[in-house]
Amino acid sequence: MAFARTPNSTYRLQFNQSFTFRSAHAIVDYLHALGISDCYASSYLTAVPGSPHGYDVADPTTLNPEIGTDADYWNWIDALSARHMGHILDLVPNHMGIAKSANPWWQDVLENGPSSRFAHFFDIEWHPVKAELADKLLIPILGDQYGAVLERQELRLAYDEGAFLVHCHDNVLPVATDTFSTILGVHLDAWLADHPGADADELQSILTSSRNLPSRSSREPADIATRAREKEIVKRRLAALTAASPGVRALVEASVTHFNGVAGQPRSFDDLDRLLNQQSYRLAHWRVASEEINYRRFFDVNQLAALRMEDPSVFEAVHRFALELVHRGAATGLRIDHVDGLYAPGDYLRRLQAHCANPEDSQHGANPENPANLSNLSNPSNLFYIVVEKILDAGEQLSRDWPVAGTTGYEFAAVVNNLFVDRRNARALEDIAARFSRDRRERLSFADLAYRSKKQIMHETMSGDINSLGHQLNLFSERNRHFRDFTLYSLISTIKEVIACFPVYRTYVVEHEPVSEHDRRYISEAIRSAKRRAPGVTSLVFDFIERLLLKQTPVSTPEAGGDRARFIGKFQQITSPVAAKGIEDTALYVHGRLLSLNEVGADPTCFGLDPSAVHAWLGERQRQWPSALSATSTHDTKRGEDVRARINVLSEIPDAWKAAALKWRALNRRFKTDVSGALAPDPNEEYLLYQTLVGAWPFAPSTGSGSPGDGPPPTSEFVERICAYMRKALRESKAHTSWLSPDEEYEEAVQRFVRTILDPRRGGPFLEAFVPFQARVAELGIYNGLAQLLVKLTAPGIPDFYQGTELWDLNLVDPDNRRPVDYARRREILDALTCRREVNDAAMAAELLTRRRDGRIKMFVMARALGARQRLPHAFQGEYVPMQTAGGRADSVFAFARRDGSEYAVTCVPRLLASVIPDPDAPPLGAAWLDTRVILPADAPTSFRDAFTGATIEAGREGPATALAAATLFEQLPVALLVAS
Repeated sequence: MAFARTPNSTYRLQFNQSFTFRSAHAIVDYLHALGISDCYASSYLTAVPGSPHGYDVADPTTLNPEIGTDADYWNWIDALSARHMGHILDLVPNHMGIAKSANPWWQDVLENGPSSRFAHFFDIEWHPVKAELADKLLIPILGDQYGAVLERQELRLAYDEGAFLVHCHDNVLPVATDTFSTILGVHLDAWLADHPGADADELQSILTSSRNLPSRSSREPADIATRAREKEIVKRRLAALTAASPGVRALVEASVTHFNGVAGQPRSFDDLDRLLNQQSYRLAHWRVASEEINYRRFFDVNQLAALRMEDPSVFEAVHRFALELVHRGAATGLRIDHVDGLYAPGDYLRRLQAHCANPEDSQHGANPENPANLSNLSNPSNLFYIVVEKILDAGEQLSRDWPVAGTTGYEFAAVVNNLFVDRRNARALEDIAARFSRDRRERLSFADLAYRSKKQIMHETMSGDINSLGHQLNLFSERNRHFRDFTLYSLISTIKEVIACFPVYRTYVVEHEPVSEHDRRYISEAIRSAKRRAPGVTSLVFDFIERLLLKQTPVSTPEAGGDRARFIGKFQQITSPVAAKGIEDTALYVHGRLLSLNEVGADPTCFGLDPSAVHAWLGERQRQWPSALSATSTHDTKRGEDVRARINVLSEIPDAWKAAALKWRALNRRFKTDVSGALAPDPNEEYLLYQTLVGAWPFAPSTGSGSPGDGPPPTSEFVERICAYMRKALRESKAHTSWLSPDEEYEEAVQRFVRTILDPRRGGPFLEAFVPFQARVAELGIYNGLAQLLVKLTAPGIPDFYQGTELWDLNLVDPDNRRPVDYARRREILDALTCRREVNDAAMAAELLTRRRDGRIKMFVMARALGARQRLPHAFQGEYVPMQTAGGRADSVFAFARRDGSEYAVTCVPRLLASVIPDPDAPPLGAAWLDTRVILPADAPTSFRDAFTGATIEAGREGPATALAAATLFEQLPVALLVAS
């Protein structure tokens, strides 16, 4: 596919109150000087107030006022345009934020129930299994049981400009207009007797109009329109009356006081309870959500309500403003958040492309029966640049039918990371983890752990979603005599087994298209696995579900066909959140063999890749998705790219790692705390902590070559970051505590352990043993980090940089990786790198290598390689050529070329260096490489210039071919980017 504009590189910015449009404007010149072509921004549409990330969009029709004004925004866009830079906007089509009563559409639904103009926007089950919730929304926002909250007077009635509201902490809930009589009726008769006249007549007329509104249960379009219009007239009339009539105002205030009670006086809560029961929502304790919630959420987050994006009117309303930004040239690309959460992703993406191509074309793909397709587009060979956030499992391919440039790059990060993992030591690391943890969980295969974790998620936080799906399946089975004997319990339990065994995040079966071969394979694989894991369940139920998911069950009526399509769609929408919560947010915090492999979109069972496998993958990427993003750190990654680069080193030194970890455990055993019979932290958590410390430990201030083990003890800021990380890790693993049922005593015991071992006064022996080992790993991690960086910059794809990662990225999972970035320091460093004309390239490279721990060398490599991409655009869009290596260190060099016509660039990086440089403080230069060579293709140039050092490098003869000596390539810098001279 060809795109109207393809970035050359992207830089991810996280907008919030602390980083605004003005902040982004202030660094445009810096990013341009660095070589970035496109700013890739988190969502900046109006979010829930105080949002630190923007993914809880509450109003998609406006810019977030906390981030800046319209003028601020366009000043930023104009600054980008003046430098010919693009901008990729992050769209969040799956869900909306509903916290703090900030979402006007959701508030309208709460007020008007099924008769709201926006009721069809959200994925709400208005007739759920629990009959008491018919035509009501369960709102799980209370911190205690409803009765207790009510009687503690945490629910307070209020009046504001013609409307009644219920305040519940930071939530303001609307009161339905047709229940105003319940509020004012308490004192109304007596008041009317005392206040005859025009005001009384108007008040009675207003209340009559409120009682005569169309029912909140009506789904008729005429009733919905009438109610939307007339309820506002009632509010305006009441507001005008209370403003003009002191008597009516006094009645309103007395009524509100009656419902709230008078401080210090005994009261009944029955009237307020009766009023709340008349609303289209039911307030509940937040724990109720997992079982009884009747609106689909984003994953298991109650404050994020899922949207029915398959409805064309919802699509139009949600995207109208963003598409206006596209058509005005502000956004030159789009990133689609969590594409797997959509009902029909392919249809959505085709519709989105159609709208981007033609602002007047609003009907492409209006419904699943009339899907959008590429033939709808005005110019299918000149598409708008769109990437999707999508987790691809091992062997899974992104659909070629989707009109997108590819993914945001999780799979790229996983493949490149594995290049720096020594696969020969997989068994050794497995044994070390098992010995250290002494825990049966660690001896589970990852497949078993993932299965168990998915079952746990479905039981603890998503049981309501599963039960709803089971009841939907039960209704379908009851309508067919071949399936009606299956019990509800058997259907629900079987669905759980199939979802827990699903090998990918989801399939993409739609009613109007044949089932693809890969979807058929994944469904059948899940069924076979589920049968093996649940031998006690009759295979007839599994066979029924398999046939249903593959659209092989007979449907005798259009209604039955619609029921089948809805079940398949809902099933596919639920497998991905179960996988995400079960694997990313549970299993990856338990499986501790090598934490650098425990990443979003990665397979922890894949322990290292041979260069040949990486070459094959990159070559296929160039053929299939040459414009996909190449990420190594994102806002969602579990740890920063350079943290992973360090932890990868442990795979090279298993004996040293084993000795160190066991020694640390022995030294720190006395600092553990017994909490209800369990020592905190448990062995699994302690093992995770030590790997985290090895990866995230800050570099000591660098003043020269010095000893890498020198430096002050960890700062209080670092200690608190680790404590916060461990608290999150503990809750995600769900072993002793969780988000649902936090055990604060256990969590505090673990944090006390962390603070103690990092305190030189008490943890001195540990620190004395830890720091030298960590320093050795960190030095080797520098070379892994530089090599990973250069591969990203030059391999097929568009290199993507998360904010701040132009220096060493030692962040942990969010919110740690959302801390403010010091751009003043980065600008100063870049200026120094680009303005020192008196220093030649070789001398600068040597100086940066000497002071490598301050991170400037990383920015230097990034800026120089981005410059090469700009000068040789065709080469880096052209062919990918794997290059062979030979000699004594052949396995420790990875090399490839990019070429197009006369443009030719060669990338050479080191890997698995622990055996190459026994002294980690000595860079892997010159003689360390013995006779290692990189074999050039037959048609390659023989003379090159190094983009970093400026050195001229000539190829030597290698039999009939030519070769580059590694000792020459890495004579001055441990990575090389060669361009034909």
